[in-house]
Amino acid sequence: MSGEEVLIKRLREAGYAAEEVEKATGGVVAIAGLATLEDDSRIFAKTLLGPDRDIFPVEAAGLTELRETGGVITPEVLCASPRLLVLEEMWPRRDDERFWERLAHTVAALHTSTTAERFGWHRPGWLGRLRQDNTWDSDGHAFLAERRILRWLSEPLVEAAFDAAERQALERLCAALPELVPDRPPCLTHGDLWQENIVATADGAPVLIDPAVSYNWPEIDLSMLWCSPRPPASDRFFAVYEEITGIDDGWRDRMDLFHLRELLSVIAHDDDDWGATEAVRKIIAPFRQDGGPATV
Repeated sequence: MSGEEVLIKRLREAGYAAEEVEKATGGVVAIAGLATLEDDSRIFAKTLLGPDRDIFPVEAAGLTELRETGGVITPEVLCASPRLLVLEEMWPRRDDERFWERLAHTVAALHTSTTAERFGWHRPGWLGRLRQDNTWDSDGHAFLAERRILRWLSEPLVEAAFDAAERQALERLCAALPELVPDRPPCLTHGDLWQENIVATADGAPVLIDPAVSYNWPEIDLSMLWCSPRPPASDRFFAVYEEITGIDDGWRDRMDLFHLRELLSVIAHDDDDWGATEAVRKIIAPFRQDGGPATV
C-alpha cells in the first residue's frame, strides 16, 4: 500500500470515515495529509511506519503545553495514539509582513510569559525520529551542551561524519558556552520553529504545529527561523520580536551556535544533508586548536 492508503486505513480503523488524503509536503518523519471524510469535512492526520513509539502522544502534549501555558494557537488534538495523530484542519499562512508581525507578537508573548527556574520538560521528547533528552537541569549551559549538542555525537551517522579533531573542537566549543551565551532564565520554547511548522487559522492567525517543546533559551526558536530557509517577509518577525522583548543586540551572533543542534540532528537522521556537515565544520573551526575560546 502507498503511504496515503496506509493513512486512510488507520483513520478508518480509528473511526474516521476517510475518503481520500491530500498528502502534505515538508515533513520527513511521518506520512501526513489533509483527509476528506464522507461528510466532506476535513481533518489533518499523520501516521508512522515501523514499530509503535510515543512520538504522537508527546507531540499532542507539546501542543497542549504551548496552548495552555504559552497562549499560542495550536490545532485541536482529536486523536493521539502511537500509530495515529488527528488534528483539526489548518490552512496555509500568508507570507506577508502582517502575518510575520502577528507571529512575532505570539512568540514574544510565549517567551516572556513563561520564564522558569529550570531547563527541560517533565517528559522525554522527540526531534524528528530521535529522542530529545529533556531531563531537568538548573544549569543552562550544561543543558545546551549535554542535551542539545553533544547528545548527537553518539549517533552513528554523526560519529561517522566527523573525525577526532572535529569532535574535540565541538567539545571545546561546548566548554566555552558560559563565555558565549548570557546566563538568563529559560522559557517555554516550541523547539522546532522553522517555516514548515507555522500555518494559520481560517482567518489568518498564526498556528504552531510539530513542536519539540522544552524550557530553554529563546534563541533555540529564533535560530530555527533565522538559519532555515524563510521568505523575505519574515524579516519583519525579527524586527518586531526584538522591539517587544528587548533581547540584546548580540543575539544574531549566537544564531549559528544554537543551530548546531538542528544541523547535527539532520546528519543523524540520514536526511538530505542540506550542507549540514560543512556548516558544522564552519562553526567549530575556531575551536580546532587549543587556546582560549574564539568568537562564533
